[in-house]
Amino acid sequence: MNLPITTSQPEALRRHYLYPGTLFVHHQAHLVTTVLGSCISVCLWNQTSQIGGINHYLLPLWNGEGLPTPKYGNIAITKLVEKVRALSNPGDKLIAKVFGGASMWEKTEGLLAIGQRNIEFAVEALAAHKIPIVGSDLGGYQGRKVIFNSGDGTVLMRRQQSMRISQT
Repeated sequence: MNLPITTSQPEALRRHYLYPGTLFVHHQAHLVTTVLGSCISVCLWNQTSQIGGINHYLLPLWNGEGLPTPKYGNIAITKLVEKVRALSNPGDKLIAKVFGGASMWEKTEGLLAIGQRNIEFAVEALAAHKIPIVGSDLGGYQGRKVIFNSGDGTVLMRRQQSMRISQT
């Protein structure tokens, strides 16, 4: 009797490019790529459920004008936590990895310190949600390319050329 020969190869991971001001959560594993300057990406992962998500926000706080979109940290982090928890089991613990927040200007004070303000907001917001940050690469003067594997929580990150802009 001849039996059919079968091979089982793991399905190739799907890919997704994450644009600024958006977030991504899916029940299937994906490799999610984004490029950051002063923006921040929070990668959330649930080890028990093997589910993760990522956001890419530009500014720390929505000022109440216009639509409350994930281009603002206070919207992006809350929505990301909600969506990952919705696909998780009650009581599962989430962990975070945070990237970005480069200084884009030579003088980084006040309103021009967008990268630093984004970093501070991410750290405070995750602490408020009781989500530990287990990995990060923040600040400096270089952009970053981030590839997040939402199925196993790993992140590949590469720094880009310095992006500082002179002010005259």
